Amino acid sequence: MPSGRPPLRSLLFVPGTRTGWLAKAEAAGADAAILDLEDAVPPDGKAAARAAVAEAVANTTGDLALLVRVNPLDGWAGAEDLRAVAHPHLTAVVLPKVHGPDDVRLADRLLSWCEREHGLPDGHIALVPLLESAAALREAYEIARAAPRVAYLGAVTGKGGDVERAVGYRWSPSGTETLALRARVLLDARAAGVPCPVAGLWTDIADLDGLRAFAEQNRSLGYEGMIVIHPSHVPVINEVFSPTPEELARYERLLAAMEQAQASGAGAIVFEGDMVDEAMAARARAALHRARRTTT
Repeated sequence: MPSGRPPLRSLLFVPGTRTGWLAKAEAAGADAAILDLEDAVPPDGKAAARAAVAEAVANTTGDLALLVRVNPLDGWAGAEDLRAVAHPHLTAVVLPKVHGPDDVRLADRLLSWCEREHGLPDGHIALVPLLESAAALREAYEIARAAPRVAYLGAVTGKGGDVERAVGYRWSPSGTETLALRARVLLDARAAGVPCPVAGLWTDIADLDGLRAFAEQNRSLGYEGMIVIHPSHVPVINEVFSPTPEELARYERLLAAMEQAQASGAGAIVFEGDMVDEAMAARARAALHRARRTTT
């Protein structure tokens, strides 16, 4: 069943010290921007960046979904981030350095208090736990189930990042060394009912062919979007994670054929050379629903 969370194909990182770059993210066609208060901000700039990001969230007026990566909740900075950025316009909080489900439960409780302060319904703001350790990756299913607000969860296996260091693989452009890991985390997310799982990320800014191949691999696994680090990557990601007009037209024809067959009492039919039944029709409805939500 469709969730209340908007589908996001491309989630572009924007430094919390550069909120003016949100216009670039929107111009690039990104579905969402992740304003980063963690790694992108030096320690002596945390307070100023927090204030700037809170202002940007409060004043947003466009279609660009805004997420904020806060600091870890093992210190006061993360809690102060949550209280500052919680706002009706905020789509989600990205939570780094998640070790297990208890971290998610803590963030969930804090967000509930923040939502109450703003008169928002519980669960209004989604939560995106980042699986950056071997323990977190192993507990992806329990982390995903730790709070109903968890969304956009997936494996982020960028070159030279925390996951490469934690697991110990040797990154390659083909992604073969992380394929099983990304597939297992995707399965955990789906089994837990997490809406709109996303993967990431591709760090070579100039290699758009490599980006496309990696994105297509993630799309084939079942991911619905990717985290990106440069505006030039957004059009490629949006294209890969969007159905083609030909695919949408085929879905429409399949549904029409199935409706006609079901009206005649048939449960399965041969459609354009393939045997199809209600399961395929449900897949077509879901794809059309998602495409309409992405374009409206």
